[in-house]
Amino acid sequence: MSRPLPLLLLLSLPLAGFSHASLAATAGELRLAVPAHGADDAARRGWIAGRVTNTEGQAVEGVTVALKGTSYGASTQENGNFRLAAQAGSYQLVVSSIGYATQEVAVTVTGGETITLPAFALAVSSQALTEVTVTGQKSLNQRAMTVGKLPVPTLDLPQSAVTVEREVLEQQQVLRLSDALVNVSGLYVTSTTGGTQEELGSRGFAYGSNNTFKNGVRFNNGIMPEASSLERMEVLKGSAAILYGNVAAGGVLNLVTKKPQFERGGSVGLRVGSFGFWKPTVDVYGAIGDSKKAAFRLNGTYEQGNSFRDVVKSDRVYVNPSLLFELSPKTTLVLEGDYLRDNRTPDYGIGAINYEIPASRTRFLNLAGANNATTQTSATATLTTRLNNTWSLRGVAGFQRYDNELRSASRPTNIVSTPGATYGNWNRGLQRSQTSENYYLAQLDLTGTFNTGFLGHTLLVGADADQYQTNSVAFTTPESALRPGTAVTVYDAINILDRNKELAQPAERLSSFDQLVRNSLTKGNTRRAGFYVQDLMSVSEKVKVLAGVRWSYQETPSDVFNYNTIANINNKIANTYVETRRYDNAFSPRLGVVYQPIKTSSVFASYSNSFSPNSGIDTDGNTLRPSIIQQYEAGIKNDLFNGALSANVTAYQIVNSDQAQTIQPGAPNFNESRPSAQELAGEVTSKGVEVDVQSKPMMGWSLITGYSYNHTSYTKTNTYINGSRLRYNPAHTANLSLFYNFGSAFGDTFLRGLNAGVTTYYVGDRVAGRSTRVNVANDTYRLIEVPNYVQFDASLGYTYNRVGVRVKLANILDELSYNLHDDNSVNPIAPRNFSATVSYKL
Repeated sequence: MSRPLPLLLLLSLPLAGFSHASLAATAGELRLAVPAHGADDAARRGWIAGRVTNTEGQAVEGVTVALKGTSYGASTQENGNFRLAAQAGSYQLVVSSIGYATQEVAVTVTGGETITLPAFALAVSSQALTEVTVTGQKSLNQRAMTVGKLPVPTLDLPQSAVTVEREVLEQQQVLRLSDALVNVSGLYVTSTTGGTQEELGSRGFAYGSNNTFKNGVRFNNGIMPEASSLERMEVLKGSAAILYGNVAAGGVLNLVTKKPQFERGGSVGLRVGSFGFWKPTVDVYGAIGDSKKAAFRLNGTYEQGNSFRDVVKSDRVYVNPSLLFELSPKTTLVLEGDYLRDNRTPDYGIGAINYEIPASRTRFLNLAGANNATTQTSATATLTTRLNNTWSLRGVAGFQRYDNELRSASRPTNIVSTPGATYGNWNRGLQRSQTSENYYLAQLDLTGTFNTGFLGHTLLVGADADQYQTNSVAFTTPESALRPGTAVTVYDAINILDRNKELAQPAERLSSFDQLVRNSLTKGNTRRAGFYVQDLMSVSEKVKVLAGVRWSYQETPSDVFNYNTIANINNKIANTYVETRRYDNAFSPRLGVVYQPIKTSSVFASYSNSFSPNSGIDTDGNTLRPSIIQQYEAGIKNDLFNGALSANVTAYQIVNSDQAQTIQPGAPNFNESRPSAQELAGEVTSKGVEVDVQSKPMMGWSLITGYSYNHTSYTKTNTYINGSRLRYNPAHTANLSLFYNFGSAFGDTFLRGLNAGVTTYYVGDRVAGRSTRVNVANDTYRLIEVPNYVQFDASLGYTYNRVGVRVKLANILDELSYNLHDDNSVNPIAPRNFSATVSYKL
């Protein structure tokens, strides 16, 4: 079945010559690409409407309705209706679907009018299926990515890119982003700190909030994003600094939410699963009233569940409203909101003893009353206008509010212990923090497609500015009443291996989180701006060159208020106010060459760099300049078997030759008055290979598979062992998703609505813990070896009329491994578990 084109992709289509206005007018009904060449004339646009049934008069969904010799097309909805837009003219309308005899009829489209055709009654075809041609779905390499900002297929870009569409996410019953990693090689979970978030990484670099986007706007990933609202997931691997400034070198992730549609519809559903999990969802959309100019969509869900981990529980509420306005045939406005309230038990896992993991899946070391409460609210406005046949303008304004309050036992940092009566004993403390953040963004992109002599250009000129306003309150332990001048630091004493073991408790103990006192208030107000230009030049039919540069400016003020606490008095910073200001700017160039020997294949090579601001000072007290990270990438992209299968291979090397490290005592430039001074003396090198293979649905089958190899290590360092691996990055990952949709090939039998599939994901060996320091006498830091694992899942789904049922068995092999942050958040992966979803289409 063909799929709806996401709205943000529709907004970018005019730059490649697509019919944007007609798309917006029929959003939710148009499901095939419109012509790839030629501009749309709003005055000459008309519509074709109709209905398709079988010979018994029952509506047939998913039938392809297309204008022969063009890319104008649609597919029928649940009620059999279709509606498509086209330029005025005479065409042959072809109505086709697997298992049915094709019908063809002549139609004439008149500008400004809607032609309603008599119903088509399709007869079951008795012909054997010898070949299946899939239309209406673009291959992995033919899709354009909104996060890439250029309206061109990724086949034309000298960079690895992967998109995962909504149908795949639904088919795999994705609940968290970590469930979707099976579709992207080299993208992995680095840690799940406190069990409240999923921190992702790629090519040896973490995807922080700077690298994570929703609808093209950065969002705080301190909370797990909601997956039920996703239209697709976009991963642009490698450097994206030219587009977004100081992003990490591994790549960027963009989550695109579902968009409004003019045809009324939607669904309601309920997901239940192991450990008391349940999650109702609702998704409704349609035109506002009878308008053809305004449409809405509303996604929402509530989630509640316990966990395979003792005591751990969670609940969350999510609402995602959006509006689409067609302000004119050339201009659209999309307004989107996002609200997420998430409460869950913070869970720092099972602990580590002597930098080894004492195996367990359920051991819980926090307090039953601990809570991590987060609220995240955002709003985005996207205005797109086609100025003429050459130029298009896109403006984005965004706002996000993030609030978090944490009350938890202290993290179980690695326990140094010797075998015996006290082995595994731990004095448990309390921690508390409050964080609030306002984020503002304004972005403007001008894109154009034109020729200068023999050169063809797809030009992007843009500017952006954003601002983070943060307030962070840190709490510390109070002064002892029995021992003035010292602090009460312990809540209780426990044994992490045997929670029932009775231990002697301290004479004076903390009794509650409310005993903790304010230690500091940190106010940040980071302001950034950037200007960039990028040109994809067609030198010939086979050779393309992508060149561009960005200039970025960043101002990072920080105001720290230290309160009168025992902790601060001991560190001689009581009752102080510290103000710091730093200003950074950097150029980020990009150059790439693409050679396409045939239209479905490309070979590319590229160079780019990114930058990372440094917060430290040098031995003279001056701020450090940003670290510059060089990145080299080369690869091959292929669309095989008439675009049915995309197979891409990429090799890369990333070198951070200016990594900030603390100047060690005894070094010639060491300054005793500034013992924490830093120098740009470190070098980290990441190199690897990635393979991504993705198919269109063909004769019911769909395939996604991949493999990645990465080695990230210190190649120069004054602190750690040269050649030692950086933490959290698996040396190998591999993924496979194989599904079969029985579909219409089985006629009107009960098998028609059945689909089944398997997914498997392999994560190779990793290291965590703490890197050994070569310049510290008797250093106790050690790395922790993290076991590799294979996760194997099976899914089964059945759809009858408007009702769908899906079941999933995850981690069938019941593999045990862990996600680690340092040595203080050792979180086991989930055991074998079951889930089931029932949905009803409105």
